[in-house]
Amino acid sequence: MKADNGSVTDTRKTSYHTCNLCEAMCGIAIETDGEQILSIKGDKNDPFSRGHICPKATALQDLYEDPERLTKPLEKTEHGWTTISWDEAFDKVVSRIQRIQAQYGKDAVATYLGNPNVHNTGGMLYGRHLLHTLNTKNMYSATSVDQLPHHIVASKLFGHMLKIPVPDIDRTDFFLMLGANPVASNGSLMTVADVKTRLKDIQKKGGKVVVVDPRRTETAELADQHYFIKPGTDALLMLAMLYVIFESSLLDAKATSLMSNEIEGIQEDVLNYSPERVAPIVGIDAVEIRRLTYQFTEAKRPVCYGRMGTSVQAFGTLTQYLITVFNLLLGRVDKVGGLMFSSPAIDLMNLTSRGGFDRNRSRIRNLPDFNSEFPVSTLAEEILTPGEGQIKALLVAGGNPILSTPNGEQLDKALGELEFMVSVDFYLTETSRHADFILPPVSPLERDHYDLAFNMLAIRNVAKFSPALFKAPKHAKQDWEIYCALTERLLKKAPLKQRLQLKLTEALGVRGQLDLLLRTGRYGNKLNPFKGLSLKKLLNNPHGVDLGPLQPQLPKSLRTKSKCVELNRDFFMKDLHRIEKTYFSEASQYDQTDKLLLIGRRHVRSNNSWLHNSHRLVKGKSRCTVMINPQDTQRLNLEDGQLVDVTSTVGNIQLSLEVTDHIMPGVVSIPHGWGHTKTGSRWTKAEQHSGQSVNALTDDSQVDELSGNAVLNGVPVTVRAASDPKDSLTLKAFQKAPKKKTKKKSVSTENI
Repeated sequence: MKADNGSVTDTRKTSYHTCNLCEAMCGIAIETDGEQILSIKGDKNDPFSRGHICPKATALQDLYEDPERLTKPLEKTEHGWTTISWDEAFDKVVSRIQRIQAQYGKDAVATYLGNPNVHNTGGMLYGRHLLHTLNTKNMYSATSVDQLPHHIVASKLFGHMLKIPVPDIDRTDFFLMLGANPVASNGSLMTVADVKTRLKDIQKKGGKVVVVDPRRTETAELADQHYFIKPGTDALLMLAMLYVIFESSLLDAKATSLMSNEIEGIQEDVLNYSPERVAPIVGIDAVEIRRLTYQFTEAKRPVCYGRMGTSVQAFGTLTQYLITVFNLLLGRVDKVGGLMFSSPAIDLMNLTSRGGFDRNRSRIRNLPDFNSEFPVSTLAEEILTPGEGQIKALLVAGGNPILSTPNGEQLDKALGELEFMVSVDFYLTETSRHADFILPPVSPLERDHYDLAFNMLAIRNVAKFSPALFKAPKHAKQDWEIYCALTERLLKKAPLKQRLQLKLTEALGVRGQLDLLLRTGRYGNKLNPFKGLSLKKLLNNPHGVDLGPLQPQLPKSLRTKSKCVELNRDFFMKDLHRIEKTYFSEASQYDQTDKLLLIGRRHVRSNNSWLHNSHRLVKGKSRCTVMINPQDTQRLNLEDGQLVDVTSTVGNIQLSLEVTDHIMPGVVSIPHGWGHTKTGSRWTKAEQHSGQSVNALTDDSQVDELSGNAVLNGVPVTVRAASDPKDSLTLKAFQKAPKKKTKKKSVSTENI
């Protein structure tokens, strides 16, 4: 590049950042030339990710450069979308919210927060002020289609919804995973970079990796053992494994001393669930259930971990509870190589509530709230059902619930009937197209980043601050600036003290708050604020600071009143009556021979619906297919690559078949986050690779009764040859579907 005097200047530089598109917190090295990104590579000097990145990191460049990304506020008018100023947008949005709350009451305005919010430092620090000011009990989030069971278990057993233990993957020698596919997801409620290498390291040291899943996933492919399991029956497997623990007197006496005196009751509860009784239902032989249990107990440092597949099913909360109890009774919680708790530099438990449960009930279905949020499965009915308390307006921040929540078609209809809607999003999506106003924040590379949430779940204690790579344009707004502007206007008539508090936090900004939290946190120095961990220290260490491996911390760190692990047997084990009714009663409809059971799946090049406008990630053959076992295609007279109708109690979609023995007979798998087929959205790449939404099949009336979490796995469906292709664009996507050769060998218990 030439300077004004004609000399050549080198404007290239390399900056170090964190990829904040998933939970892995991978360090990246971004080479730029002015405002142009030249490359995104793994940062070899990052102590956490050690140079690893996945394909998603390149989407940061696509998001920044995407001409379809919104940068200015939009208002929907009779002439279509119109660009307006920020002040005008804020004034109009607040005016409409205040008018609706004055007419119908505070609860007539609802909020929905999508997953991107926990990947956004400013959003996490400042969004709570807006929610508090709106003062509505109708709050929803992606939590209840994802991880709510984990939070309830953590809250009741350990005293805080964020006290979730994570597998000490680097030091375990027997890693048992149920319904988890970290090789594709990069970890989930287990923040771990370069997970594939770490799993292989377990094996290199003589340990074992075991996967239990209805599909032979990418993680199962590298495991030492893989067991197929019928979707939704993980609770039965854990009950049987606990049965073996008590039968063989394998409990850890030291570990049980930390628990409330309910162990004998749990022993009584599991006596009815021998491996022989549950084996025909779960699809794993009783001998193998016993063998798996003994293998676990014979290892020196084993750990059992369950994730999405075990959470988003009818018994998700009971399953997560039983997994935790299994680890507890064998002394594998708060022990090296087991489930351990992080020691983050900024502890969100000090900034958030413990997670109150069942303080309010939803208006129509009487479902309990958790942490002041109702299950999102109730959102559509609360909008569509007239009467006192009906939702009339909705604020959506960083979410696309039409594609990510159950019965998306019903929610699509409901959003169309709102009196008012505002969306904080930088794309015109299937959801934000319903909004009256869209307030677009800057892209991820135009804002500072510190992982507040995922350091709480990290498999090693680290801290890293990533300054914004590019300065945002003058007309642009950060998420937190949007939230503050709305909050200020809503508080115009509030007491002076409340307004001053907001002004103070706004004046501190993201960096000021982070510095304060770091200096007063676990690694700061309260006596001398100029020593210890601070924002300045992180700025001087752009690759991040390693704070050491996870350390035992119980019982001191427990947040329970008793300072014991409170098993809360009465709450969780009451769900056994539903287990009996579902699987063992004469009225049971579980074994419906004409139905297949639907499960989801993840791919390393996807992240819900966020990244489908990234040309780097969606290129190639369609990944939105129906995986099915060859035994089922033979029975149903179907062929690989054929277009089929998949039908549930609430909807029907058409997709191409992908025949593979990587999925067990009686089960079909469709990935989550696709379905970019709605008129009025505006992201071309996503629409060109539209696929179909699996949540057109999931039923919003079906929830995990203990928690209200959505049921996305184990949904009964039928599959038959398509008779009427819906549209040529969708059909074109189907025809690009990959065709894989079917392997003949069984994989249900391979390499055991």
